[in-house]
Amino acid sequence: MTQYRERDKLIDVDLRAPRSERVDPSQLTSLAIPTPQGSVPLGTLGHVRTALEYGVIWERDRQPTITVQADVRGNAQGIDVTRDVDRELSQLRVQLPIGYRIVVGGSVEESMKGQTSINAQMPILIIAVLTLLMIQLQSFSRTFIVVLTAPLGLIGVVAALLMLGEPFGFVAMLGVIAMFGIIMRNSVILVDQIEQDIASGQPRFDAIVGATVRRFRPIMLTAAAVLALIPLLRSGFFGPMASSLMGGITIATVLTLFFLPALYATSFRVRRDERGPQHTIVEHAEI
Repeated sequence: MTQYRERDKLIDVDLRAPRSERVDPSQLTSLAIPTPQGSVPLGTLGHVRTALEYGVIWERDRQPTITVQADVRGNAQGIDVTRDVDRELSQLRVQLPIGYRIVVGGSVEESMKGQTSINAQMPILIIAVLTLLMIQLQSFSRTFIVVLTAPLGLIGVVAALLMLGEPFGFVAMLGVIAMFGIIMRNSVILVDQIEQDIASGQPRFDAIVGATVRRFRPIMLTAAAVLALIPLLRSGFFGPMASSLMGGITIATVLTLFFLPALYATSFRVRRDERGPQHTIVEHAEI
């Protein structure tokens, strides 16, 4: 209504009804409503009845929503518990009235959104990777060999996630994609070294063995870089990604040193008793 000055302060003055009138709902009918002809009681303008209602209505997609939240105990994974609960709610969904529905939210929903965005860009990623490999290796057969080494990391990914109890979600998928790139990089280095040794005049079998031995240390040093991910293992968000990278790169690096030379020798029919440099018909056709 006005302000009261006390020295250098201005204090607002508010007009309120007595507490007995403010907390008693029955007093609403006698509430004075100003009109041009004077104040009239609210009860003369209509019927007044009291009822309970929500003070705050939460909405989702512009629909009134009730959110049910929970946490997991022990070593249970949130995504596994969510799927079990969602399966049990299938019968309840059938009995819901029209306009009511039950949907899954939280971290599972966000993971699905992230996975959808990755799947949408995956064709572009595959085309870009294959194009760069073809430019580098200039051979369909050698590109195919390099690509075949990438799935070896999934062995370590599965083992690491199971040992550390981490879920395979959106963040872990990012780690797997990054792991594929690192593994194929090591494979390109090894294949390129083999080709250089063969071009220098070495027998193909000796070139495969010698290149593997010489590239052993650089490839293993790349795998040792995963030790920098140890601080992220305890992170609630980056833990699955760190686990995927560490397990996948470690196992794939060891397997690549044995698998790729054997695959190269099998693909180009390299024999141990060869003498002098040889090239297959496929290689001449591609050149």
